[in-house]
Amino acid sequence: MTNRMHFSDEVADAIASGMPLLALESTIVAHGLPWPDNLAIGRDLEAAAREAGAVPATIAVFDGVAQIGLSGAQLERLAREADTFVKAGAADLPIVFSRGRNAATTVSATATLAARAGIRVFATGGIGGVHRGDALDVSSDLTTLARTQIAVVSAGAKAILDLPRTLEVLETLSVLVIGYRTDEFPAFYTRHSGLRLEHRCDTAEELARVLEARWALGQGGVLVANPIPEEAALPLAQIESAIIAALALAARDGISGKALTPFLLSELARATGGASVRANRALALNNVRLGAALAKACALK
Repeated sequence: MTNRMHFSDEVADAIASGMPLLALESTIVAHGLPWPDNLAIGRDLEAAAREAGAVPATIAVFDGVAQIGLSGAQLERLAREADTFVKAGAADLPIVFSRGRNAATTVSATATLAARAGIRVFATGGIGGVHRGDALDVSSDLTTLARTQIAVVSAGAKAILDLPRTLEVLETLSVLVIGYRTDEFPAFYTRHSGLRLEHRCDTAEELARVLEARWALGQGGVLVANPIPEEAALPLAQIESAIIAALALAARDGISGKALTPFLLSELARATGGASVRANRALALNNVRLGAALAKACALK
């Protein structure tokens, strides 16, 4: 695997000096927004991590090699040439590597590569889960979390999903779900879902102690559910109405599989006049700040 993984100078220096590292996915850059907005969000997420005291490690695959941390030129190439980067989950990585492809990593692929690189904290927007109307359509994010020793900070699961079933699957897989300063599973664009959580932590230091204990037991991943900031949250009725309409359009047009989530997010952006995109940006930055704080707390253990 070592010949399939390359560390940026910044990340290599951080590893050598024991600095806290925070993994970031590349799908949000390649497939989340159009050029040049995608480059701006990529830069903003990295800047937020640095401002909060952690070294960002945005992960992507260039020419069959996993890049752990991107140079400025690589980040711009990822954004500018997004159509040349396939969307890769964990299961796709062997194909991408063996064929020398470019790939933007989803939650599952990022978590897999980050853990292989020794990075234990990863911040994203929202994880995948069980799709509405099809209990058998389950994202590999969940199974990857179950077997990977990594903490994923997210605003819950994407709101387009079946959140109650997603939580049930996480419980079945023994993924520890912890609410950060909340007793309720956040619903991505909104802070509330009505789904109660059993576990809560109110500080990054408390979270770090839980991670240490969990991994000392040889157990797998942890989902840290971090609600969207109050001022950026969207009204539940507005976003739910938009989701139902987008799902109906997807069903009419036969859109499914990996194409479904980008389609639904695009429709939500259109239906909300861009409000969903602004909310997505706010929650992603919020997760990076918490992820950086958690990475710092873990580095002190």
